[in-house]
Amino acid sequence: MFFYNPSYLIFMLPAMILMMLAQGYVSSTYRKWSRIANRTKISGAQAAQRLISAGGLYNVQLESTRGQLTDHYDPRSKVLRLSEGVYNSPSVAAVAIAAHELGHAMQDQEGYFPLRVRSAIVPAVNIGSYLGWILIIIGMLLRMTELAWLGVIVFSGGAIFALATLPVELNASARAKRLLVETGIIYGEDEQKGVNSVLNAAALTYIAGLVTALLQLFYFASMVMGMGGRRR
Repeated sequence: MFFYNPSYLIFMLPAMILMMLAQGYVSSTYRKWSRIANRTKISGAQAAQRLISAGGLYNVQLESTRGQLTDHYDPRSKVLRLSEGVYNSPSVAAVAIAAHELGHAMQDQEGYFPLRVRSAIVPAVNIGSYLGWILIIIGMLLRMTELAWLGVIVFSGGAIFALATLPVELNASARAKRLLVETGIIYGEDEQKGVNSVLNAAALTYIAGLVTALLQLFYFASMVMGMGGRRR
């Protein structure tokens, strides 16, 4: 079997550990700051609405969605969806997450270039994530090195997408931190610390995602390079 072998664990175990640590850190940080109310006593939904008005984003609609940490902004329908725990909660975590998603809405309105790049490559990434490893397998089975390398190139779209995601998410978090202070939704060093903790924890998951995508890409590349060595 090509993918279930010890070398796969050598490549991917560090990424798995990092991803688990990142997800655990996000969960614990969210739980901590979701229990601490912000001094203005406004919910995530109220914070989002205030920021929508402050930013003149009158075409953005606000909705509640099921699940935990399922918050997202949909640029196609111009809808900001907040999970129920964020939508209704007056916690520090709730306003931090709401402001982060509002940051994406602002990026969309401004035509923020990294966001446009990420959106443009989504179709290619979706195709490449399935097609790439298939080409690699076929290339290795048929001893066609060129086809296998084509598979690696196609599969690399996932790593490119993860890399393109980083500046988008970091910029949205930077906007959120600034907007929450400027609009008076949070104040005091303790609340700013809470917002920073929540958003920095979320950023760590994107870094872990990039590391995972790169290591998986390196694993497939090493397989193809090993195939070339056997041919010689």
